[in-house]
Amino acid sequence: MATLELLSPADQERLRGLRRMKAVALGALIFMAVLFVFGFALQDRIHAFAYVRAAAEGGMVGALADWFAVTALFRRPLGLPIPHTAIIPTRKDEIGRNLGEFVETNFLEGGVVRTKLASTPIAARLGAWLRQPEHAERVASEGAAVAQGVLRALSDDDVQDVIESLARRHLIEPGWGGPLGGWLERVIDTGAHHGAVDLAAETIAAWLDANPEAFQGLVSRRLPSWVPSMAQRLVDHTVYNEAVAFVGAVQADPDHPARRAIDGYLARLAHNLQHDDATQGRLEHAKSTLFDSPGVRRLAAEAWGAAKQGLLRELEQPDSALRLRLRDALAEVGVRLEEDPSLRERVDTWVTDAAVFVVDRYRHDIASLITDTVERWDPQETTEKIELMVGRDLQYIRLNGTVVGALAGLVIFTIAHALLG
Repeated sequence: MATLELLSPADQERLRGLRRMKAVALGALIFMAVLFVFGFALQDRIHAFAYVRAAAEGGMVGALADWFAVTALFRRPLGLPIPHTAIIPTRKDEIGRNLGEFVETNFLEGGVVRTKLASTPIAARLGAWLRQPEHAERVASEGAAVAQGVLRALSDDDVQDVIESLARRHLIEPGWGGPLGGWLERVIDTGAHHGAVDLAAETIAAWLDANPEAFQGLVSRRLPSWVPSMAQRLVDHTVYNEAVAFVGAVQADPDHPARRAIDGYLARLAHNLQHDDATQGRLEHAKSTLFDSPGVRRLAAEAWGAAKQGLLRELEQPDSALRLRLRDALAEVGVRLEEDPSLRERVDTWVTDAAVFVVDRYRHDIASLITDTVERWDPQETTEKIELMVGRDLQYIRLNGTVVGALAGLVIFTIAHALLG
């Protein structure tokens, strides 16, 4: 048995209790031996001591038999190679397998788990616990700590590779022509693009109104030098006025030829995107060029880095908006779980079904944890662990055997004396 210094406080207390009970059981055996000596020596002179001898003799037999039985569980009595002794160290692996099979058969069974969980108000208890602000804060803090650990453990290069792989699989490799053309065709059919045309015309009109000087020399600088300067200014002014008038006409007339030209161009573009190989090829080339450019890659890396650092800052600060929102959301979930019977029923059903699924699917793997753990234990260490747990109670068997043996010896001797004289 290990020394006290090498054991945990709980095991130290168990070891002290075991030693006390061993001393009590041994003391009972010695007491019976002393009684037997006195009874045997005095039975011829005082007839009543024959009964004392018989009781003490039975008590010693009972004490020795139970000592042998208890000792044989953990080691070989007196070191003798007696068959079927030292049961725990010699049959440790078999005991572990039987224990694992027992747990798997009687505890890790879908019906047992479902019955237990069905009688337990899991969602109601969770709701009552979560609606307490300190509990919601605790869960939020633990969740934030886990999230920080995950974020810090992630390799930036690996994350960028995953993002690039997902983007390539879902954005770059699929053709855009057909879906984009179909979407544009639906936009034209519903007239949803008219708002964009109106916005563009309004923006151009506002710019023209604010920047008339932009037309100075726009045309006149291309005229011959012999044209008078007044004529040059008149030309520039006329071009500016015509541009303002044209944009105003487009704004005022929903059926303006420019609007119809835009509609026609968009309709042809939608058709070509869906059916013209050349248009689709140009679109795919432009898309690949854009996504494969170093600038876009660098932008994606910077975006991930900024997002990661921002999340870490939010998760580290107890009073950050993210942490506060998470805490409030958890408390709100707790309130809903307490006040909404249908939600509680759904949560309880989900938890029960999930637990039953896990048990039914992985019951053998869970039970094998017991078997594998026991197999890895050292036989001597296993014996000491089990003896510390149950050895003190087993010493009561020795003590009870002493008392029962004494009573049995006394009763047998009394009956024999009464019948045989």
